Amino acid sequence: MFRNIDPANDEIMRVNKPASYGPWLVGLGAALWGTESAWRIPLNNLFDARVIVFWEHVLIFIGFLPLFLSEARQLPKITGRSWAFLSFSGFAGSAVGTIFFTLALKEGNPTVVNVILNIQPIISTLGGFLLFADRLTPRFFLYAAIAVGAGIFLSVEHPELIGVSLAQAGLNRGTGYALICSAFWGLSTVAGRGVMLGMPLRLASSLRIVVGLICMTLILLVDGRLNSGALWPAAAQSHPATAIIALLLLASISGGIPLLIYFEGLRLTRASTAGYFEMMQTLAAVCITWGFFHAALHPHQVIAGIVLMAAVAMIQRVQQTVGETQ
Repeated sequence: MFRNIDPANDEIMRVNKPASYGPWLVGLGAALWGTESAWRIPLNNLFDARVIVFWEHVLIFIGFLPLFLSEARQLPKITGRSWAFLSFSGFAGSAVGTIFFTLALKEGNPTVVNVILNIQPIISTLGGFLLFADRLTPRFFLYAAIAVGAGIFLSVEHPELIGVSLAQAGLNRGTGYALICSAFWGLSTVAGRGVMLGMPLRLASSLRIVVGLICMTLILLVDGRLNSGALWPAAAQSHPATAIIALLLLASISGGIPLLIYFEGLRLTRASTAGYFEMMQTLAAVCITWGFFHAALHPHQVIAGIVLMAAVAMIQRVQQTVGETQ
């Protein structure tokens, strides 16, 4: 749920001297993020998607409370612009985007879902262009078109039937939810960049959890699910150990812990290098969804997934070159 925070403009994240192990910390943090499907998929059988995200926020908030309290003295210094960016980032990325990701894993092929989420950098790059006037290299449009085309072929089991029927081609709600999630997480990355211009990373990370928890509480309240029956339904009561352990692992192994590892790695790694090691998230997710949940891909989907990730890697590379020349 933190994968879309952009620390590039935070002073404490600037690289003074890259370390040889920095990229591997980035890869380890990203890989741990990729394990979340191992917990979300079983939890989908016990809770509503919104309730899962609510409990996730509660547990991470408890873990991050000392961090938040240590930075609380900085709160009066936060500008209205930073609060606006933070509110959108917490709502779109931490709350709503994560709900759609959880729904996507439930309704679609989880392997397809995890691979197609790599389309986020296209959205965040376009958002940076529109909001922060970031320059776009002409090659961005070439690689973006390749990535979108690959995403289409990845999303369908039988692309030859697209002209006949989308349902027969294999498109389902899971794919739609994954694309919506990508949009929310990509836009949240842009908002996260705005947040980092106005506050330290540790404060921003903990405040985002606070905002996300407030949003999830309001969502459940409006939906009539802020009650014991919805928060701990009969399915969870029948399997309490599974529910508790999976929620704790989701909030720790796939939540707070990779956040700390990932950003420590970024502090010691050049951004142009970090982008490639972030692909470990997809690799870990595919190993779990395909290896443990048997969510296999057709040969054309495997090729499309590889092309998609390669195109996104090239987008990150060429845009990093533009940034260095500004």
